[in-house]
Amino acid sequence: MTTFAALLERQLRTDPGRPLVTWYDHASGERVELSVTTYANWVAKAASLLADEHDLERGQVLHLDLPSHWLGPVFLGAAWTVGLVVGPADHPDAVVCGPDGLATWAARAGELPVLACSLLPLGVRFADPLPPGVHDVGVEIWGQPDAFVPFDPPAPEDLALPGVPQAELWRTAAAGSLLTDGGRLLTEANPASPPEIASFAEPLARGGSVVLVSHSEPGRLEATYVAERATARFP
Repeated sequence: MTTFAALLERQLRTDPGRPLVTWYDHASGERVELSVTTYANWVAKAASLLADEHDLERGQVLHLDLPSHWLGPVFLGAAWTVGLVVGPADHPDAVVCGPDGLATWAARAGELPVLACSLLPLGVRFADPLPPGVHDVGVEIWGQPDAFVPFDPPAPEDLALPGVPQAELWRTAAAGSLLTDGGRLLTEANPASPPEIASFAEPLARGGSVVLVSHSEPGRLEATYVAERATARFP
């Protein structure tokens, strides 16, 4: 396992129909499940949006200002497919944010691409107009192709995170201890936040899946664990 693209391609060859990312919002009752194939389709569209629509190139930094949500793993995969570094908020070349980040990032929309996600069901557009210069992911992503081939593909030594090459990220994930191979991890962590990125990276590397839970309710968390046939928890 050397790059994200190589890892995902292997998963598509071996078991494309299995669930990969399942997301619950206990507050709204929403549930979204992405199979390996559906996840790969979203990643391709998001990668095309980043590279072809907004001219982001291998080695540039993408900051993800997203809560725990199924779009977090999608934009992680898109970034690594293009060869972007998922980095902090201090000096990004582009930002993907949710509604809570609009006030922070709209002021910088004139100097870098700011892509906003409504986080509404099915990834649809914002109901209200966005600030000038901010791009609505729910509008722009649907017109992107279902396949993406980077002009300048990332190599194993290209950074996935600051100081962490793609090859190292996937070696570490494959050797992790959160779950066994093929396991199903239930977590309240936010994989779009680098300190908690193992909550997605390890299930992907080990042929498993992740169940993300937002706004968790203690009484429902155990029921979700059982209903989703999870095998491990994090944290």
